[in-house]
Amino acid sequence: MKFRIIIIFFFILSCSPQFSTINQKKPYSAKGFAYIYSDFDFNEKIISGKMNKNIMQISHQNLRTGTLIKIINPKNNETITLKNIKRIKYPDFYKILITNAVAKKLNLDSNLPLIELIEVKKNKSFIAEKAKIYNEEKKISSKAPVTSVQISNISKNGSKNSLNTNNNIFIHVASFYSFNTAKFLEQRIIKEVTDLDVKKLKIKKINSKETQVILGPYNSVNLLKNDYIKLHNFGFEELDIFINE
Repeated sequence: MKFRIIIIFFFILSCSPQFSTINQKKPYSAKGFAYIYSDFDFNEKIISGKMNKNIMQISHQNLRTGTLIKIINPKNNETITLKNIKRIKYPDFYKILITNAVAKKLNLDSNLPLIELIEVKKNKSFIAEKAKIYNEEKKISSKAPVTSVQISNISKNGSKNSLNTNNNIFIHVASFYSFNTAKFLEQRIIKEVTDLDVKKLKIKKINSKETQVILGPYNSVNLLKNDYIKLHNFGFEELDIFINE
């Protein structure tokens, strides 16, 4: 987790590595929603670049072009590793932009496209995987009919924004070694983040070395998205979203 507002020296020292600025020497990782590309979103300037929806392509707006990214569907453990083709701007709520071909490969739920991302450092062990992906992409004809999944603006249609009641969705705000520091952050959020659903704000002790501040559970994508944006605007970046915490 990266938090650009410096509260006090004590506060920063108490943060666990998950709450520190992303170390470029460490692989990037995140959990949240994928944004599934459509030409309509590009034409409406919701996203800044064009992709080929018929083949497996991904774009991460903060990682360098050419970065290998492993994408995992946490609901079925399907995985795929692809190269970041270019840095396309998309709404900050989402973790990555993917084509429908990628969504189909991972068997993602189009109404709840939860994913986990892990940056893959380039080395010889991934040459075979890259070759396999390349061959799979070649098999997909550009003439093949691929239905576009419309989830570009999930706030417009409330009827499609209810989450499966079997899924408990949480926002992971921060992790700390100290319970008192987690409590300190909880109180600051309650005091300073306006209109946040503070009833969902919780402190969860994971073990003797980690205490988490989380928000949830949510049964509406809209409500989750609204609280996510409020925290993001307050100063939190790269907030993770978890299922069945």
